[in-house]
Amino acid sequence: MTEPFLIRPEILDGDRRRRAVEGLRAAQVTLPSWSELADPARIPAAIASSLKSVGPDEPDAKNLWRVHWFNDVDRRDRVPVPGHVVLPETLTGVKAPVVVLLGRRFPLIGAHKLLAAYACLVPRLVTGQFEPTHDRAVWPSTGNYCRGGVAISRILGCRGVAVLPAGMSRERFDWLQEWVCDPGDIIRTPGTESNVKEIYDKCDELARDAHNIVLNQFSEFANYLIHYHCTGAAFDRVFAHLKRAKTDCRLAAFVSATGSAGTIAAGDYLKLRHGTKIAAVEAIECPTMLCNGYGEHNIQGIGDKHIPLIHNVMNTDLVVGVSDLTTDSLNLLFGGNVGRSYLAGRRKIDPDVVRTFDDIGISGLANIVAAIKVAKHLDFGADDVVMTVATDSALLYASERRSFLARRYGDGFDEVNAGEIFSRHLEGIVDDHVLELTHFDRKRIFNLGYYTWVEQQGVAIDDFDRRRDQRFWRDLVDGIPMWDRLIEDFNAEVGARRAS
Repeated sequence: MTEPFLIRPEILDGDRRRRAVEGLRAAQVTLPSWSELADPARIPAAIASSLKSVGPDEPDAKNLWRVHWFNDVDRRDRVPVPGHVVLPETLTGVKAPVVVLLGRRFPLIGAHKLLAAYACLVPRLVTGQFEPTHDRAVWPSTGNYCRGGVAISRILGCRGVAVLPAGMSRERFDWLQEWVCDPGDIIRTPGTESNVKEIYDKCDELARDAHNIVLNQFSEFANYLIHYHCTGAAFDRVFAHLKRAKTDCRLAAFVSATGSAGTIAAGDYLKLRHGTKIAAVEAIECPTMLCNGYGEHNIQGIGDKHIPLIHNVMNTDLVVGVSDLTTDSLNLLFGGNVGRSYLAGRRKIDPDVVRTFDDIGISGLANIVAAIKVAKHLDFGADDVVMTVATDSALLYASERRSFLARRYGDGFDEVNAGEIFSRHLEGIVDDHVLELTHFDRKRIFNLGYYTWVEQQGVAIDDFDRRRDQRFWRDLVDGIPMWDRLIEDFNAEVGARRAS
């Protein structure tokens, strides 16, 4: 493994850092600190005002200041409470409120993986390990992270290379074609969602060129930290908002597909403050955590068949399996006129709630189903809030919806079919494929990561093992103020006016 196990908040190469400073000075780019993104009220008023002239999808450096959870529905202005939807019992079948935060409100890519991409590159910049005019940023991903990386790279004036499986949704590739500097910067690896090792193999090949800096979201602890600090705070803000209206409620569970294990770090934040249970979600077709299993699936955005290095496994409470037949079916139900008519008409679900599913992609649907399973398994009641996330929107999966429709229904999808999907994949949800983790279960899942990170990727066994101890993760979090200071010092040297 060519990269260090951890990037520490200290300057490692002053010469390269100075050249990075010069590059960002020429581009007139100023970097928001992690704490400003966690609490955008800290962003200087002049910067917030300057954003009004910039569209949320423009490749403009000002959009770095929108890389947070507090954007309004048009992603131009800031709101005090992150965008979310509370799903009603008529839809979920459980009394426990299921609350979904909407990653769709992030700029540039319409997905919250933009936050991870920003956080993984900035430490390299401020410590002198990445020069925008010299290095190429390589972004291994199953879709949204590499889109975020390409967007951040373009804004910072460097070349971004997307590495992702060839079988991902067409919409991902269409977006990348519009944003990369060169079509050759889109690298398609064999397979689909579960084929993460093939991505790693390609990155190992690319890393032989010293100009290529691989920013592996599955092993970059900045991915963990930014979600702990920013995504955790966003969920906490939404819960505080809900608690004002219902003072007896408690934040009972946080549910997240593991993917790169960045987002699930928010669960550590919430557990510390509220005693929240953390549930990790995976596909039944590839039950890595449930039973050391393997396979293929189409819940795009939750690459698996391995345990990410940055997953705090020993703090996870449950594992929940969801089938891709369920997510593909619900993508069809919520994404078409027939299904929506059925939901609003026959099931009497608020049309505004139904329309919100425009902002919920396939992995978000998996998280919702898993949240319902957790609520049923733990007998949660009306005061037990279950929180989860929709990483991206349904816009990225129109081609998947058409493909599933043609494959399963031909041209004959009608209200009866819609009712069957609702009955089987929502009303019929039971708490199958749910495992409450014992200490032995946590050790089993933790140990499974050995084969990827020690045997294949070259992490030292002592580094691998020290992740068992919660003090390791607390020490990481304690370093966040130092990262903020490094960013502020870097900005001071760039010398760009913050109100530019």
